Amino acid sequence: MALASVSFYPIVNGLYLSLTNTSLISQENDFTGFANYVELWNDPLFWNAWWHTIWFTFASTTLETLIGLAMALILCEAFSGRGLVRAAMLVPWAMPTVVTSKMFGWLFDGQHGIINFVLLHLGLIDQNVNWYGSPDTAMTTIIIADVWKTTPFMALLLLTGLQTVPKSLVEAARMDGAKAWVIFWNIRLPLLMPTLLIAGLFRALDAFRVFDLVYVLTGGGPADSTETLSTLSYKVLFSTLQFGYGSAVSTAMFITEGLIALAFCLYLVRQIRRTT
Repeated sequence: MALASVSFYPIVNGLYLSLTNTSLISQENDFTGFANYVELWNDPLFWNAWWHTIWFTFASTTLETLIGLAMALILCEAFSGRGLVRAAMLVPWAMPTVVTSKMFGWLFDGQHGIINFVLLHLGLIDQNVNWYGSPDTAMTTIIIADVWKTTPFMALLLLTGLQTVPKSLVEAARMDGAKAWVIFWNIRLPLLMPTLLIAGLFRALDAFRVFDLVYVLTGGGPADSTETLSTLSYKVLFSTLQFGYGSAVSTAMFITEGLIALAFCLYLVRQIRRTT
């Protein structure tokens, strides 16, 4: 009972607040129905943050899944020092996100960053790039930081899935002369697909809630080019103190996450039925 109240009361209270005009600035607290959602639908700032969140989720999850799968395939093979490599692989994931954000802030610093230094000496750029100060590059650098931090998590999940593939099938295919790509495509990938989809679901839902990485690196700027739903709801709730409208933003975020989870689950069930 206590756990249920702690879990569901904030959700129910948030839904109720989203139907009011509660604000600590105007001291209003009236029931307004779906007025906040109508305003949300017509708010370009909301849709700007929504599209940024969708793009960040898609790009980071796709890259982390592909790179993580490649890392898992390598770590699944026997080689000298594999245990050390596996342990070292988890270092980026174990680092606090704020530490990662500060580190990448220094790496991509527009004036004294290592990235600009290396690219200048390689002749790939002719002047320093303001990575976080330009709307054209800010989101890309945030995605790179997230991929560096979270890819080991995906690799760990996929490595666990690869180790459940029967070795007898792989060895039999090798004895029949099958190449590595054929073995992966016809044996490992079909059996790995449920794990792959579940790992992708976990990562997509986590990426959709991104806050600390964006807040520390750009704060949603420049010119709202990296604004996400999490940073937008934070600003509305705690900067403007509009609890009603901020709760509506959070509820819309929750609904979108639910739709993403539903799409993953439907596809997962379809794949499981096809496999069986």
